[in-house]
Amino acid sequence: MATWNSRGLRGAGFEEMINRTNEIYLEEGLALIQKIPTPITPIEFDKQSRHITLAYFGQKSTVDYIGAVQGIPVCFDAKESKADTFPLDNVHEHQVEFMQQFEKQGGISFFLLYYTTRDECWYLPLDMFMLFWDRALSGGRKSFRYDELNPAYRLPEDREVMVPYLEMIQQDLNDRVG
Repeated sequence: MATWNSRGLRGAGFEEMINRTNEIYLEEGLALIQKIPTPITPIEFDKQSRHITLAYFGQKSTVDYIGAVQGIPVCFDAKESKADTFPLDNVHEHQVEFMQQFEKQGGISFFLLYYTTRDECWYLPLDMFMLFWDRALSGGRKSFRYDELNPAYRLPEDREVMVPYLEMIQQDLNDRVG
């Protein structure tokens, strides 16, 4: 049983950037994406502040976000890394299985990565992630390096949205066809 603590708040800044982006996409009628809350079971409360002080994760969560972009079902997870090496143990097997099943139903699954020291956001399609995942399962590296990512999937800087991932979904769709 995993216990809640401040470690669970890692990535909150990146998720806030994604949440704001999703609000803009909704306002512009481009996408409807919802943040999926992580289910917790409270154990202890601070009676004065009425805050949860101890809790455990009640069940396995799937992905951070799910929704539709112009009629296309999408799901994705947001991950942050300070280093240029991303450990695959930051992704859980049940998440990968969910994303694979989601794609079998005609959806698109991907990861949004934020390299904090570089201040760069990347789109990682599930099929590319699976190359790294399968390599680890076969006894290879248990991580992937920044330089292994496809440069075509680095998110462009955009003045209007903080994490402009819609263009990358289109790139992903184009790559699947071509």
